[in-house]
Formats: sequence, structure tokens, C-alpha cells
Amino acid sequence: MSFETLVKTGTDIFEKKWPKTLKGARVGLLVHPASVNRKLEHTVTLFLKSSKLELKALFGPQHGIRGETQDNMVEWKGFRDKQTNLPVHSLYSNTRKPESAMLKNLDVMGIDIQDAGSRYYTFIWTMELCMQVCQEMDKSLVILDRPNPLGGIVLEGPVLDMKHASFVGLRPLPVRHGMTTGEIASYFKHEFYSSLDFHVIPMQGWKRKHWFDETGLPWVMPSPNMPSLTTATVYPGMCLLEGTNLSEGRGTTRPFEIFGAPFIDPDILVRKLKTFKLPGVVFRPMYFHPTFQKHAGRLCGGAQIYVTNRETFKSFKTGVAVIKAARELYPEHFSWKRPPYEYETVKMPIDILAGTDRLRKGIESGDSLEYMEEWWKEQGREFQRTKRRKYLMYK
Repeated sequence: MSFETLVKTGTDIFEKKWPKTLKGARVGLLVHPASVNRKLEHTVTLFLKSSKLELKALFGPQHGIRGETQDNMVEWKGFRDKQTNLPVHSLYSNTRKPESAMLKNLDVMGIDIQDAGSRYYTFIWTMELCMQVCQEMDKSLVILDRPNPLGGIVLEGPVLDMKHASFVGLRPLPVRHGMTTGEIASYFKHEFYSSLDFHVIPMQGWKRKHWFDETGLPWVMPSPNMPSLTTATVYPGMCLLEGTNLSEGRGTTRPFEIFGAPFIDPDILVRKLKTFKLPGVVFRPMYFHPTFQKHAGRLCGGAQIYVTNRETFKSFKTGVAVIKAARELYPEHFSWKRPPYEYETVKMPIDILAGTDRLRKGIESGDSLEYMEEWWKEQGREFQRTKRRKYLMYK
């Protein structure tokens, strides 16, 4: 399959599009492994060569600036980068929000992060906390925009209720939000940070219908457990398993595509999942041994997801179906994960992932999948009407 599309990210064109008012500015840059241009040159290298700015510091989100931490929820410490001799500040350690001392000698925060298209992917919340501190300290902020790998049309899942805000969701967004990082940042700017000096360097050539493999851009793992577009496709639903005692496939070569637990019979589970008549997906019964995280070293029964039609596939609904099936089949073994989870020590992990306790209570009450889908679809329609459509930058 070949595509004529040649999308250029904000990183590909920043040299021509850097704000004139910020020429020569001292910049701190938030990056991770996928912060590269079309030629796979890292944004740090490009900024160091640029005559438009002076790169003074680096900032890294969860998993580090080069993916140094493999597992989930593993903190890392700041250091001085040997390649550039620049300080690297960790925003996934004792602080998630940049401290004032980190920005003291900077004029601008530059942000170049590849999102995965799901609200609980933490990079957009690191971005939001950078927006907070930049407004507080009267610093400018520039977003180098990148594609939403799942396209920019479909919304799925509940809109976050602020009573369930956490580091996997700090502002109202649906789980699958269908927005780029620049669009999300624009939403945050106009709704919450009105006095922030804010700039987006938009992409060229990206259309809302484009999945990542239709952009002509190279896929670089934005985090160690996001190895492919297929992973990102199933992630909006399968990440919900982090709120349960089911393995979401961490510690396998197919995270989020493989799932299960030691108490599950694969064939029985798959027969149950077939009764939900989920669109665009089939399940293969299987056994697996996770090498780390949940059930590490133990034989798990479960299944692998195969997306047969990504246009009709409903990832969030599928994830809910998996949880519902496991709970109904194995009520004596299934359990919700208890806190702490992503710096939250009181709220249930499943509730902060869903952004509401309504999903958990619906599953516990035996609500039908169709009933639950209807209320979260209505939330998505309301969010689209009242918020999202105002901040979309692409057609």
C-alpha cells in the first residue's frame, strides 16, 4: 500500500514557522523518543543547529527523553546529557509540573511530543502542566504539532468528570479524543490559560481522516509499550485493564493486544466475547507468560485481539467488553486494582482511567454494553458541540 500523502509535522517546518517575536529566545524543550522529523533526526539536534533560538535545557515526560524507563509508573531522575551537555529535567519523578527554578533562565517552553490518541496517555498532561507554569511565570510556549495516530474524526468513551481528575486525565476530554496535541493545547489555552503567550506550529498536509500510516511519517515508539500503530489502535479500550487484575499484556511482545490472567480459560473467554458481536475485531484464544508487571512468570489464559476493520472497530467498547466478560465468567477471581496508581492514592484506578465511577458501577450492576455505550456516546456528542469543534485546526 502506498500513499501520496506527505505530511510535515511542526518539527519538519519549525525553522520557517518559528514565531518572529521569539527569535533568539532561550528555549527549554520537552521531548521523548518520537520527537523526530521525517528523516528521523531528533528535535534536540535540530534545535541545536537552529539560528532561530538558543536551546538551554531539556525536559522529559514519563519514560524519559530517550525511553530510558521501560515499565509503567517508573520514575526517573534528571541528569546532564552527555551528548549536548544540557541539563535534563525529569517531569516524572518528585514533580510532574516544572519547578520555577527549571524555567528561571528560559524565555520559552517548546513542546514536541507524539501522542497516542487516548486521554490516559500521560504526555498531554505533562504538556498541560507546562502550560500552567508558563502562565504563572510569564513564559511563552510553542507546540510543534504532530498527527493523532488514530485520525481526527472518531470520539469514544466517557468525558472526564473533574471529580475523577488525576495524572491520567486533568481536564475534560473523551478517552479517544480525535485531536492533535496542538488542538488539545489550544483547547487548554482558551478554556484555562487565557493569559498564556501561546503558539502552535501546525502540520502541513494532515487531514482528519488520516491514520498514522497514511501520513508518510516514520513510526517511532513514543513509549516502550507502544510499539506499533496497531497497539495505539487497541489502546483506548485495552488500557482499562490496568484498573483490574487482568494482564494488559505488558511483559509480552504484544502489549494491549494480548490480555488475560492465570484463572482464565481462553476458549471460554473467547466464546463469551463473541456474544457481544463487537464490530471490526476477532479474538484468538491463547496462553502467555508475562515477563514483568502483572502475573510475571505465570501462565496466563486469555486472547489476542485482531482488528479486522479499523474504521468500524470500537476500542473502548471492546475493552469494556473484555472486563465485563472476565468479571461475569470469573466473579470469584476477578477484581478491581486498588490504589495507588499514577500518583492517586485514594480513587480507584478504574475510575480515574474511565474518568468517572459510572462505568465501574455499571459493570458491577450488570448493565448491558449497549446501555453503557449510549451514555458515553452522548457525553462525546455534548463535548463535540460545546468544546472540541471550536479548537480543531484541520479539515
